[in-house]
Amino acid sequence: MVIVSIIFEIIGALGLLLYGMKLMSDGIQKSAGESLHRILNFMTGNRVAAVLTGMGITAIIQSSSATTVMTVSFVNAGLLTLTQSIGVIFGANIGTTITAWIVSLVGFKFKLAIVAVPVFGIGYFLTFFRSLKKEGLGEALMGFGLLFLGLELLAKAIPTVSADQVSFVAFFADKGFLGLIVGVFAGMLLTMLIHSSSASTAIILTMSHNGLLTWEFAAAMVLGSNIGTTIDAVLAAIGTKLNARRAAAVHVLFNVAGTILAMIFFKPFLHLVEFIVPGDITPETITTDLAMLHTVFNTVNTIIFLPFVNQVARLVETIIKPGAHEPPPAYKLDFALGGMKENAESFVFRAEREIIVMSELVRHMFGSLGKLLDGNSGESDPVLVEDLSHNETFADQMQEELSGYLVKTSQLALSDKAKANVRRMLQIVDDLESVTDNIYSIALLLVRQREKKMAIKGEDMDRLKPYFELVGKFLEYVHEHLNSPLNATQLENAALMEEQIDLFRKNLKKIARKRLEEGADVKAELLYIDIVRNVEKIGDHAFSVSESLAGME
Repeated sequence: MVIVSIIFEIIGALGLLLYGMKLMSDGIQKSAGESLHRILNFMTGNRVAAVLTGMGITAIIQSSSATTVMTVSFVNAGLLTLTQSIGVIFGANIGTTITAWIVSLVGFKFKLAIVAVPVFGIGYFLTFFRSLKKEGLGEALMGFGLLFLGLELLAKAIPTVSADQVSFVAFFADKGFLGLIVGVFAGMLLTMLIHSSSASTAIILTMSHNGLLTWEFAAAMVLGSNIGTTIDAVLAAIGTKLNARRAAAVHVLFNVAGTILAMIFFKPFLHLVEFIVPGDITPETITTDLAMLHTVFNTVNTIIFLPFVNQVARLVETIIKPGAHEPPPAYKLDFALGGMKENAESFVFRAEREIIVMSELVRHMFGSLGKLLDGNSGESDPVLVEDLSHNETFADQMQEELSGYLVKTSQLALSDKAKANVRRMLQIVDDLESVTDNIYSIALLLVRQREKKMAIKGEDMDRLKPYFELVGKFLEYVHEHLNSPLNATQLENAALMEEQIDLFRKNLKKIARKRLEEGADVKAELLYIDIVRNVEKIGDHAFSVSESLAGME
């Protein structure tokens, strides 16, 4: 019965501790939520500012999970870039260490219940009198009171024994590195269960203070808690956009990589902490050592990885790929001028590569259009149209960004020939974007024809397929010769394909007009003619790109 009583006391104390932490975090976010959102949105201009922002917000709201989840949601909404979010996540890990210091410096130094109960009472009355409009602050104070009341009850509930008397810890104490790995997993699982590294760290400190954990085992558990805290970011990223999932992946990779490094250099790492905190480690002082370990780990981890923010971003972009029909992230092309005139040609080279990417997008969209026309690809019309819609929007963004980039490039110290080529590249970008407009227009026409069940014979739809194939070959031809001047023969080949497309258009329109004269459905035939016209426009733009390429030197 004594054991059962202790277990229930621990469960109750944990409940108070966790609920108090949640109430405090929620209350602070309610009272300062808008300000925190604005800070998170605007104070991320560079990686150092992003780290300080994440650190400051987490120190205030006492939850790295809340900060990280907020960051993931901002990335999902497009308010933060992936690179900006990385710095915030790094800073959040440092900010969350404040809880360990509060517990270490305050939690075991005097009777917390003396302060906790009055603070809870003040908080309650602030929420009770709604006319004061201080409900958020009241909840924060109530949470603060419950947090420390739960901490004191937890310290009393856990028996004061030595680690040697606890079978679980005693069993792994002499297992060397294997025992430490078990400690890491124990800390990770504890944090995943209670969804808070701050709370799990407080529990680890309390158990260590009461002699239940050895210094090394407790240190391993603290390191493991840094992995466990990533669970909230992972859960928050489910069903979100691509970059939001990548931001969550950054959190996981950062914490896992840091923990692995700390475990590789575990003994030197502990010696560093022991050097910073002088004196022997005893149950009375172990909480300070663990708080320092938590801070040193996250600070050093951030210092190591902060210079490699861009590389980390590229790594997660490689690991987390977009789904088959997932909208691509917003397109950005920064014009970073370093002030070296001799590098002006590199801006032209960068634009050439981006134009190839845009042409790849055109090819992908035309392939999706072919599936829509075929109707037997196994993919539904809504899915294909949504894919085309997202990519058409992305193409608009590419046109805007690339055009601005090329205009700025044309103002650099380029040769006359290079400036002329840049002007032609501007025309190519416009033509490629116009092709995506035509592709999306054709897709909407095909869907309308099916939804309205317009009477177009199957044989007439089949006549469109070789027409589409010819235009597709023209787009492939243009893509293969991008960024290289077309000679006279190659331009003649392009002109021949454009003439064939025009001839196809005339024949198909003639057939449609004949059906109209014979009394066919007017709306259906006009829609058919619109499809034929838009396909022919794609050919026109492809030939315009060919002419621009022929003019390049």
